[in-house]
Amino acid sequence: MPKRVLTGLIVSDKGDKTVVVNVERKVKHALYGKIIRRSKKYHAHDEGNEYKQGETVRIEETAPISKLKTWKVIDRVNTHATPERVDVDASA
Repeated sequence: MPKRVLTGLIVSDKGDKTVVVNVERKVKHALYGKIIRRSKKYHAHDEGNEYKQGETVRIEETAPISKLKTWKVIDRVNTHATPERVDVDASA
């Protein structure tokens, strides 16, 4: 059976060799038909501590590594730059 591969955003990289990846999906409501965003956080193994918060990565299902970790990071999709603070001129 093939391994599942998901794409998500790293929301935490504070653990040693561990990142928390938020995976978002869209589902249609059964009765009303509205498209709803559902998300789930996965703990993924990052052997070299090379991935940082804010990056979009692909994760692959693997044999259990620890109690919470059953996924490992495959590669980086792209990096989201955090927006810089913009000062608005109050006199305008």
